[in-house]
Amino acid sequence: MGVLKSIDKVLAAFGNIRAMERLHVDSFTENLITNISGVKIAESLYGQLFVSFQTLADYEFMNVSILSATDIKTYKGCSLTFLTESGETMVMISDTKEIESDYSNVSNRWLTKISFVIEAHEKKFVIDKNFDKVFLKFKKKTLPLTKCD
Repeated sequence: MGVLKSIDKVLAAFGNIRAMERLHVDSFTENLITNISGVKIAESLYGQLFVSFQTLADYEFMNVSILSATDIKTYKGCSLTFLTESGETMVMISDTKEIESDYSNVSNRWLTKISFVIEAHEKKFVIDKNFDKVFLKFKKKTLPLTKCD
């Protein structure tokens, strides 16, 4: 692998864009990933879900950060579905409609930030972890996650 990396360095020195992209270390996105704000409430093989809460002008927001191997890009928003052990569901529609993930080539992961307007009972539901599974639905895809202890 050392030979290929040195070839990439030579090509990058001559101005090859693809070689420059392969050698580029994205420290900005990696710094965001290592300093994710909030508490991890769910995880699976597909990713991790972190939440934090914020109050702006008498509105309560739940800021969600998703760290996964999936690139999420949509202009129609997404939904977060919480499923309880008894089969009840609670669906939250994202306040953010334009969603785009940030890629880090250091950890080979995507970081996605989404905002939801929530009510007091929904906040209590999430904080108390009264759910068993969480599903992030966007476009025609679903990212399943389970509650972490």
